[in-house]
Amino acid sequence: MSSDVFRTDEQLTELEQFPDLDERWAELAGDGSEPDVADAYVFHFQEVEEELGPDQRWSTWLDVERGSRGPDPRPHWVVTEQAAIDTELGILKTGKEADVFLLERAVEQIGDNPARRSLLAAKRYRTEEHRSFHRSTSYVEGRRTRNSRDSRAMAKKTSHGRSVAAGQWAYAEWDALCRLWKAGVPVPYPVQVDGTELLMEFIDDGDGGAAPRLAQVRPKGELLASYFEQLRDGMRELARAGLAHGDLSPYNVLAQGDRIVMIDLPQVVDIVGNPKGMDFLLRDCHNMCTWFTSRGLEIDEQELFADLLTMVF
Repeated sequence: MSSDVFRTDEQLTELEQFPDLDERWAELAGDGSEPDVADAYVFHFQEVEEELGPDQRWSTWLDVERGSRGPDPRPHWVVTEQAAIDTELGILKTGKEADVFLLERAVEQIGDNPARRSLLAAKRYRTEEHRSFHRSTSYVEGRRTRNSRDSRAMAKKTSHGRSVAAGQWAYAEWDALCRLWKAGVPVPYPVQVDGTELLMEFIDDGDGGAAPRLAQVRPKGELLASYFEQLRDGMRELARAGLAHGDLSPYNVLAQGDRIVMIDLPQVVDIVGNPKGMDFLLRDCHNMCTWFTSRGLEIDEQELFADLLTMVF
């Protein structure tokens, strides 16, 4: 006869190794009954409410390809549970090529697993017919399209081609963020990318709002000098990777307390591979040095440019 039918003395003895079973069963059953060996294999499930609001969706974390989720080591605040819900909270910024929305990804407490939540910035790129980013050609020189079918579609400007073009900008920024975050450059942590949508760390101001852009703050003394040192270190790491931001300005740098964070990197430029790479790097130096000099910190853009070139070659 099958050994699954009868419980042996050995199995009963094994059960006695769990002295808290009686208490646990009483808690679960609530009817004063005695626990049975088979009760140890009873699973209790908690039903999850499936009715979502108009600005909600189930988390897309497990829907994207493996390489489209954030790099390790993953920050503790990243919510990965399948039962998590994304709730759109409003728009953070409108831009020429994309809009950025505030998103909450949260999961309720389920059993012994605590409730978790995090705020994300959802950057959604527009397709070609809905954007006004006119400098694309200069930025993408030296880049390659993933396959010839996409290249032909983009050249013919079909609907698929327009979608591919928008997705290319999202993936370009995704690749840059992953690479730079792992290199220690002060950029938002990239959470995931899905088509034309890029989810990344929301950089707050410490009070629940968005961190201001560098152009909006008036740092002085040691803080101003610290901001520049952080910026130079970040630009050095970019240059060490052979890259220039390409559109660096006080409007593409956030001031979060005593640290800065570089943002908006879809146009990151290969300094050597792009014929205008040096020009983009020099322009980044000019834009940032002009701002710091106007705030009272004497910075030589040519000196910074030369310093960055030693990282490249």
